[in-house]
Amino acid sequence: VLALKEKIREVGEKMLASNGKRVDFASALQSCEDAGGTLATPTNEEENKAILGIVKQYNQYAYLGIKEGEISGQFKYINGMPLNYTNWHRYEPNGKGREKCVEMYTNGSWNDKKCNQYRLTICEF
Repeated sequence: VLALKEKIREVGEKMLASNGKRVDFASALQSCEDAGGTLATPTNEEENKAILGIVKQYNQYAYLGIKEGEISGQFKYINGMPLNYTNWHRYEPNGKGREKCVEMYTNGSWNDKKCNQYRLTICEF
């Protein structure tokens, strides 16, 4: 249990966990789904802060469960629902359809990013 103490965080109804691995978006999503969850997706400030805690622990940017839809500049949760909370970094998103994935910086703000970059995997259950 002690080994898991810093590895699993509870926020509201969600459990957050990371395997500490840096992979591309598709691999991160797949490993979360294989474990019975999905990529960490902040739907409010409290959840954003909890995910940030893991980002800071590993000191690495992490992918979020958010992707750009068919319309350039319109981001959605990976389940297709519209975003009800955002924490974009200043002047972001700016990929104009070329950066379909979203990463969290080590300050908790978000940036749109290409999906083939290697980022920390954080899952929610």
